[in-house]
Amino acid sequence: MGAKIKRPYDSTRRQQQAAETRRSIITAANELFISQGYGQTTMKQVAERAGVAVETVYAAFRTKAALLRHVWYVDFRGDEAEVTLYDRAEMQAILAEPDLRARIRRHAAFVTASNRRIAPLLEALTGAAASEPDAVAMLTEWADRRLDVATRYAHAAAATGQLGVAEEECRDVLFATMDGTLWSRFVGQRGWTDERFADWLAAMWISMLLRE
Repeated sequence: MGAKIKRPYDSTRRQQQAAETRRSIITAANELFISQGYGQTTMKQVAERAGVAVETVYAAFRTKAALLRHVWYVDFRGDEAEVTLYDRAEMQAILAEPDLRARIRRHAAFVTASNRRIAPLLEALTGAAASEPDAVAMLTEWADRRLDVATRYAHAAAATGQLGVAEEECRDVLFATMDGTLWSRFVGQRGWTDERFADWLAAMWISMLLRE
């Protein structure tokens, strides 16, 4: 009798299943953080919503704070790849625009789309920050990341020779106006469309930052 032939181990399929499980957990956590609050959400509830064992959630993310971080950046970037939004192809294409006015208009549309993606979770985290250290830590990390983006963007803008203000002022204006607060006021509370807000944001940046 011939020797039995072992079936090859399908590592690709296992990786796909693991990735699908992670996505289900992240989606479930995102929904619960928004609907009932970060502090009120337990890992067990996330597991139940995702249809997995709670041990699977802990094995994938270890802590609720780590899960929150993954939820945030998937919301913000669109996937789990550890590549900052600034370094991604869409943003790099914007930075490649030589005319600063055109670059700013494209950037305003980009920021507006990002604001819409993160708005529900940002609101939930802001509300949780009064009592949840994890929420405070996440918002602090995001502010640090936003300052880094504003610094790099301002440096690139200054390199065009088209800025009408100091590079540091450009950095500070961008840092203060990209966080979603203005989007929430105009779109969320006053009913503006995203297109109207993006046009307004671009016009404000151009009037404040560029040479006449």
